[in-house]
Amino acid sequence: MSEVVEMALMEAEEKMDKALEVARDDMSSIRTGRAHPGMFSRLEVDYYGAATPLQQLASFTVQDARTLLITPYDKGSLREIEKTLRDSDLGANPSNDGNAIRIVMPQLTEERRREYIKLAHSKGEDAKISVRHVRRHAKDQIDKAVKDGEIGEDEGTRAEKELEALTKSRVDTIDEILKSKETELLEV
Repeated sequence: MSEVVEMALMEAEEKMDKALEVARDDMSSIRTGRAHPGMFSRLEVDYYGAATPLQQLASFTVQDARTLLITPYDKGSLREIEKTLRDSDLGANPSNDGNAIRIVMPQLTEERRREYIKLAHSKGEDAKISVRHVRRHAKDQIDKAVKDGEIGEDEGTRAEKELEALTKSRVDTIDEILKSKETELLEV
């Protein structure tokens, strides 16, 4: 296989894997009926004027299925963390005892579960679009190499088949992640 094709396929695989990671992160941040630290991965706290990820400012302890204890490393950030949690779209009602913040996640209603499933499908579709965009870019590179005579048509066809297999495997993985999240959201 020529160097041009190898580079195009390697770059495509790398970018598709990145899209897969983003999809996993997005899915883990969607709330389920259980409390888990991943729900807070997207939250940033105004920490002395700098937007800092909450995960870097506190430790998380899951006390039971719906209760989470957040203990800041710096007690001075307690109020800002509480404000960020209150303003987030997680539906959490934080209670501050002066040392830590306790969050009891409310039970998810059927309607709220459906909304989260729609959100998960939307994020899954975004990930698939990213993967397809990467595929289109790599295919353009391969087509250009064939047109410029850098590689033969047979090699171009083989490379496109390999690219399709790569794309299909990533899209299938996104579907599996989505199905898993949907099952998790429907658990009562």
